[in-house]
Parts: sequence; structure tokens; C-alpha cells
Amino acid sequence: MSELPELIQALLDPQSYPEPPQRVELVQTQMSYVFIAGDYVYKVKKPVDFGFLDYTTLEKRLTFCIKELELNRRLCPDAYLEVVPVTLDNGRYIIGGTGESEEYAVKMRRLPREAMMDTLLPENKVTPEMLARVAALLVEFHRKAATGGDINEFGGTDSVFRNTDENFTQTEKYIGITVSAETHGRLKAWNENFIKTNESLFQKRVAEGRIRDCHGDLHAAHICFNNGICIYDCIEFNDRFRYCDVASEVAFLAMDLDHYGRADLSDSFIDAYVKESGDGEVKTLLNFYKCYRACVRGKVGCFQYADAFIDPGEKAKILENTRSYFELAESYVAGD
Repeated sequence: MSELPELIQALLDPQSYPEPPQRVELVQTQMSYVFIAGDYVYKVKKPVDFGFLDYTTLEKRLTFCIKELELNRRLCPDAYLEVVPVTLDNGRYIIGGTGESEEYAVKMRRLPREAMMDTLLPENKVTPEMLARVAALLVEFHRKAATGGDINEFGGTDSVFRNTDENFTQTEKYIGITVSAETHGRLKAWNENFIKTNESLFQKRVAEGRIRDCHGDLHAAHICFNNGICIYDCIEFNDRFRYCDVASEVAFLAMDLDHYGRADLSDSFIDAYVKESGDGEVKTLLNFYKCYRACVRGKVGCFQYADAFIDPGEKAKILENTRSYFELAESYVAGD
């Protein structure tokens, strides 16, 4: 714990909060420190720069906190409450204090862990009917989401290639650790070939308005069945990852369901989305975008594995999970 920054250590003290909880739990991602404090959750962005993400200045972190609040209220309005300052008051770090702002946090209402899809899946408590409700919500969300103009550019082959290629350039240094050279090379070549040979399809998707301002990070851990459906933690740090084909969006959750060993639920979800939306081309693009999204999750795992502040014991789990995503990605190209 001594390796954590001083401000982060201070926020483990319940007295740092406006509604002091009995205890504070810290959960880390590669991008954020997440403090679970009683009925609320406070998310503080790490001062990191991954190229596709830059949180290195306080001003940038504030800007992205505000953007996170606004964007996530689209699919989870009741949980996202406000952006609060972390201030230094009389030598103590306080959330919402009166001193000068040293950091900022997104304040959220705590969602029940037991209602999260990633908790329900291992308990065999997710049904096709539940996924049909998710699909219906997403179809309506996608219909209303912004499209056209600059957003459409992200559906073209240049942008699609940039996104897929970035997965491979940013994971090269992990070859031999999280992914084999053979798998890495095969995935890269298959993705490049798919984009090249399906250029007309990508252009057609743009022309039909299938490129939207989506959620961007649609996997099981971000879906909560609580007083309806709350889909939270969308991507705010890079519009390029949120502006995408709706097929890429739904493929993310379908891939994640595959990762949980529930290909049956994955198929049910896609069938429900296609039926509700009338977008049959989703299935043509499904394996490509599943592969892309599995590589994204593998890349995220690589970054977590390299994070100096994550406990060594946790890194063993991260390593195993990361390897499994690259193996899953390869399964989508098998036989091609």
C-alpha cells in the first residue's frame, strides 16, 4: 500500500468522504482508482498516457470526468451523480472540501454487485429473455445515437484498420508473455485481409448510417440488472473508440458471453438484436468484430499486467485471463 500515491492512500480513510462509510475498498483498473465507499463509488483517473488516452494533467482529468458523467447518463442516468473535487484542507485530502482542488472524481451511486451480469453468468442466472431486453435497449439507444459527419469517418476502412492495427502494435512487447508470436502474427494478418476484402461492405455500412456514437465498452461487467437495465462505464477518453459500427458494439458483448463459455447466450443475444433492428449484416461482420474486441480485451490485460501498482498476486490472474482472450480471438479465425 505504501507504493500508492499519497492522495490515493488518503482516500482509503473513511473520514475523507462527505458521507463517511464504515470502510473504503479500492479497486484498480489500468486507467483509474475506484473507491467503493458505502452507498457511493468515486472514480479517480490515473495520470497516465497510453497514446490512445491522455490523463496526464489535472485539467484533462477534469474534462474527461465531466464527459464521462454526460455520456454515461445516456444508458445509466440514475447512477451517475456528479463530478466532485478532491481538496487539500488543513493538510488532509477531502472529497468535496473547501480547499484548492488537487484532483477530481466521478461520484456514482453504488450498483449492487449481485445484479451485475458478470456475477450472474457464473451462477447460471442470465437468461435469453434478459439478453433480449438488453438487445431491445441497445437497438433503441443506437437509433437515437448521433451519426453522420465526422462520426461516419470512423466506419471507413482507414479507421477500422487503424483500430485493429493499434491492438497489435501496442501488444508487440508482450509477445512471449501474454500471447505467442504465432498467434499475434496470425491475428494481425487475418484482420488486415478481412478489411481489404470487405471494403465495399464497410462503405455500405457507412452509407446506411450504421456508424453511431455508441457505448464503446459493452461487456458483461458493465451491465447491471437493477430496477431495469443499467449499462455503465462507456468510453469517454477517446471518441474514436466510441464512434463505431453498431455491429462492433454488439459483437463486444457477444464475444464476452463466448468468453464465459456461453456461446448459446451469445447467439441468443445476436439473434434478438438482429430481429429487433432488422440489421442482418451484423452476422456477416460478427466474427471480425468479435476477434477485434477479444484483442482489445487482451490489450487491456497487457496494460494491467504492466501496471506497477497492481498487486503481484492479482497479476497472475490477469496474465491467465489475458492469454484466454487472445486464444478466443484466434478461435474466430480458425478455418479461414
